[in-house]
Amino acid sequence: MAAGLWRRAVCRVLGAAKSPGPVSRRLSDARTVTLIPGDGIGPEISEAIVKIFEVAEVPICWEERTVTAIQAPSGKWIIPPEAKESMDANKIGLKGPLKTPIAAGHPSMNLLLRKTFDLYANVRPCVSIEGFKTPYSGVDLVTIRENTEGEYSGIEHVIVEGVVQSIKLITENASRRIAEFAFEYARNNQRSTVTAVHKANIMRMSDGLFLRKCREAAENCKDIKFTEMYLDTVCLNMVQDPTQFDVLVMPNLYGDILSDLCAGLIGGLGVTPSGNIGANGVAIFESVHGTAPDIAGLDLANPTALLLSAVMMLRHMELHKPAKKIEIACFETIKDGKVLTKDLGGNSKCSEFTAEICRRVRDQD
Repeated sequence: MAAGLWRRAVCRVLGAAKSPGPVSRRLSDARTVTLIPGDGIGPEISEAIVKIFEVAEVPICWEERTVTAIQAPSGKWIIPPEAKESMDANKIGLKGPLKTPIAAGHPSMNLLLRKTFDLYANVRPCVSIEGFKTPYSGVDLVTIRENTEGEYSGIEHVIVEGVVQSIKLITENASRRIAEFAFEYARNNQRSTVTAVHKANIMRMSDGLFLRKCREAAENCKDIKFTEMYLDTVCLNMVQDPTQFDVLVMPNLYGDILSDLCAGLIGGLGVTPSGNIGANGVAIFESVHGTAPDIAGLDLANPTALLLSAVMMLRHMELHKPAKKIEIACFETIKDGKVLTKDLGGNSKCSEFTAEICRRVRDQD
């Protein structure tokens, strides 16, 4: 579906809304959000979210943009100017999965987006979904990952033939702001405990700096309990009893690994939302699973992760009423178990799963 069609699809619903006042005013109240459908199954699950938002009468207009790596004359890899201009203007984006072919010659598109917009905090809630059985129950935790440095700084070089050095970059400023973000998140979301995850016993200078900034942030947030734990200990305790954890904050690489481990506790990346929060009010919410090219175009994809990420986006925008309505419809559909995609244990198509969520959204009116 073309960008203009998606924009009209949602704004048309606003024009038919029951609220008083001229249509022009209701349209002017709609917030424009950059939509990056992505690759593989991305366009299918993005279309599902657009349909659900239309039924829920969410006051959003979509501005679709494609994100691919472009090499500037300087040799630097950048995203397309029209995509950057859209995000700079709208500040909020929703993104489907992006592919980065092995040996493509350019950095990960996800990494490029984070660096372009300084999306320094990755927030991934992991909450058990009623009706979707896993070996664990009662999981309700959030991983907060520093998103811009660490081992993912991209600083590597060959020392001599057969010896490669990769630099782990930890800075005071980045550590401070992610630590402060974690405590602010905990306070704003009625969370009680923040755990700093580290390996300062081995990497005493780098992880030691990160841990010091977490301790300093804790001193300024006495209403939130603070604990600190080695990464390996967290992994051990997590698979034994994940209910002991609340909010966890950690450097980049640890967050990449631990957030996926936590997603596995609730059923996988297909049901796990994610948001990347940056400086200057910029935020991109995304599905973190793969592009699944083997099922692309077959109407078999599961849009749950992107839908729940879109719900996160709505709450970030303080659109709490439609967020709750959509979340309830999604969870009730999964709990009922009659219309589920294959990866959720059913045999329904993506379009059928989407239609069932839409029906449940309408039933709440």
